[in-house]
Amino acid sequence: MSTYEAAGVDIEAGERAVDLMKSKVARSRRPEVVDDASGFAGLFDASALLRYERPLLATSTDGVGTKVMIAQRYGKHDTIGIDLVGMVLDDLVVCGAEPLFMTDYIACGKVVPERVAEIVGGVAEGCRLAGAALVGGETAEHPGAMGPDEYDLAGAGTGVVEASAMLGPSRVVAGDVVLGLASSGIHSNGYSLVRHVLREASLSLDAVLPELGRPLGEELLEPTRIYSLDCLELARTVEVHAYAHITGGGIEGNVSRSLPDHLDAVLDRSSWTPPAVFGVLAGHGQIAQKDLDRTFNLGVGMAAIVPADSADEAVRVLGARGLDAWVLGEVVPGEGRARYR
Repeated sequence: MSTYEAAGVDIEAGERAVDLMKSKVARSRRPEVVDDASGFAGLFDASALLRYERPLLATSTDGVGTKVMIAQRYGKHDTIGIDLVGMVLDDLVVCGAEPLFMTDYIACGKVVPERVAEIVGGVAEGCRLAGAALVGGETAEHPGAMGPDEYDLAGAGTGVVEASAMLGPSRVVAGDVVLGLASSGIHSNGYSLVRHVLREASLSLDAVLPELGRPLGEELLEPTRIYSLDCLELARTVEVHAYAHITGGGIEGNVSRSLPDHLDAVLDRSSWTPPAVFGVLAGHGQIAQKDLDRTFNLGVGMAAIVPADSADEAVRVLGARGLDAWVLGEVVPGEGRARYR
């Protein structure tokens, strides 16, 4: 006799997962969230936008790539959702948008309620750190397409920015400085190269390397830093012309996206020391500098472009919020690209 359960889908497990995650999701709630009794949609009170003269809605979607495979191998699932929020909502803040709400999607080979609740709990915590609400999501069981311990997750977020306050390349001028905002580690980009190094060098996730002082698996799963509230506060406090979220493509590739085509950003590699994990990967994997540069954030998770006379105050404001920042480079006439001096 054929049944949905015999095909590998456990409806009761899915319902238990929803029950387990409810309290965690509630921690991300904003006052504009409106309950939908059916649970089919997430509702957000748009009258909150009436305080804007010309509100522009911003949206972004992303996943966390193959970092999920490290989480699965190491058996740690409570922070990968924070990574998802960092990848989605910190893209919104680049244009100056305040993140409002987010939805997530989890596909897995088998619904293990406790594991799903851990994943969603991480998403909810990331939303709380970003000042956004997790208003809904979906968990799908894909037996046969994925192994019982495999899963992937993605999400989408929405924010709002006043049209006249939108940040970006058009505001950047020669003489501006580029600030580097410290990352918490690798964040969520470059994990295909990370896994290649692990295989080639036969590195165990349980190995405690002297350079790191903790198991390699914990270092690789350090959650992505969430910059949204820091960047919004900085823009309220000092003049900010542009941000660049340092994700795939590295520092040069992403800072270039925030420059007009007649200006360059000249970056000083000696202005900071990358976290030890990047040296570990480079050494064990024999990774050339050019590949490190275009794959990883190397310790800079976000860049801010500000007037030179605002730099010291910007560094102070971010430092008071517990975020290390420094002058990474300067903006000069050029061709619209970031480069090292």
